[in-house]
Amino acid sequence: MPTQNEQRTLEAIERQLENMVAGKKDLQHALCLIHSDKHNLHWKYAAGTTGPENESIHADRAYHIASIGKTFTSVLVARLRERGALQYDDPIAKYLSPEMLRGLFVYKGVDYADQVLVRQLLNHTSGVADYYEDKPLQGKPMKVLAVEEPDRFWTADDLISYSRNNQRAVSAPGKRFHYSDTGYGLLGMIVEKVSDRPFHESLHAEVFDPLGMEHSCFHLRSEPKNRSGYPMADVYLGVHEVSSFQSFSIDWAGGGIVSTMEDLLRFHQALVKNTLISRETLDRCMQDVGRFGFGMDYGYGILHLKVSTLGLVMPKALNMWGNFGSLGTYMFYNPVHNIYIIGAFNHSNYVVKQVQFMINVIRKLHKHYRS
Repeated sequence: MPTQNEQRTLEAIERQLENMVAGKKDLQHALCLIHSDKHNLHWKYAAGTTGPENESIHADRAYHIASIGKTFTSVLVARLRERGALQYDDPIAKYLSPEMLRGLFVYKGVDYADQVLVRQLLNHTSGVADYYEDKPLQGKPMKVLAVEEPDRFWTADDLISYSRNNQRAVSAPGKRFHYSDTGYGLLGMIVEKVSDRPFHESLHAEVFDPLGMEHSCFHLRSEPKNRSGYPMADVYLGVHEVSSFQSFSIDWAGGGIVSTMEDLLRFHQALVKNTLISRETLDRCMQDVGRFGFGMDYGYGILHLKVSTLGLVMPKALNMWGNFGSLGTYMFYNPVHNIYIIGAFNHSNYVVKQVQFMINVIRKLHKHYRS
C-alpha cells in the first residue's frame, strides 16, 4: 500500500490525468501504470471513457502500443543474434532478395542496398525512407490512405512496395538518422527469413508466451492467449477513430502490437533484469545511438529520454529509457528510482503531451522519494 505521502503524489497524478481528459473533444481516455520494486509501489489508473456507449475506461483494457513495438522487433533480432543466427554487422542483402531491396536505397544515383547493415535498420541510419511519415513523390500519404481506405489490408510486401514506388532514400547508409517504419518492416522480414516462421509467431513464441503476456497479440494477425475482458481501447488518427479499420494493418514490425499496461510491465522488467536478452546485448542496443531529437537518442528500438538536458532544474536522476509511439503511448524506466511508467492516450495528437506528462510524473516521484 502507498504511504500517505505517496498517496498524495499519486492523487496529484490522477488529477492531472482527469484534467487532461475532462471536456476534451480530442481525447477520450488516458491510462497510466507506475511500478517500483525498490519502493514497493504498484499503481494504475484510467481516466475517461471509450466506445460508442462511452463506458468508463478500465486500467486493464488492451490498447494499440504503436511504435513501442519496435522494441519488441529489436528484441527478436537480438535473440537471433545471441543464438548466432545473424549478426548486427551483417549486410541485409544476406537475408533479403535483390528484388525486395530494389530501389529502396538509391541515393543520388548510387544504389547502396549491398552496403546496408542490420544495425543501421535498428538505429534508423540506413538511409531508407519512412512509409508512414514521409511525403510520397506521387499519390496520397500513407496516413491519408489508412483513413480513406479503411477496408484495405496491408501486407508487409505492400508496405515496402509503397515506399519503393513512392519515396526515395534520404541519405547513404550510416550518414544520417532518419526514423523509418520501412526499415523496421525490413527487419521484420529478416526475422521471418532467419526464424523460418511468420513474424507474429516469433512474437508469441519468443516474447509473449515466455513472459506470460497473455493479453498481447499482433493486431489483425494473431489472437491473445487470454483476452483482457474488455474490448480494445479506441484509437484516434486526428479526428478519425480507427481501431476497427483493416487499414490499421499499416503498423507491422514497426508497431503492430496490442497489449495491456501489465503485460508491457512484464516485458520491460524482463529487459531490465536481462531475462530476455543478456546485459551485453542490451548495452549494445542502448549505446549505438542516433539523435532522435533534442534530449532524445535512439538505439536499437530503445529511446533515451534525457530529461536533464531539457531544463536547468532537471537532474540526471530523472533520465529514462524505453520507447513511445505516435498514438500517445509510452513505456519508460527510470534506473535511479527503479520506476516504470507505462500508459497511453491513444491519440495521434498527444505525442508531445505524452512526453510532458511523463516528465511531470517522474519529477513528482523524484521530489517525493528524495525528501
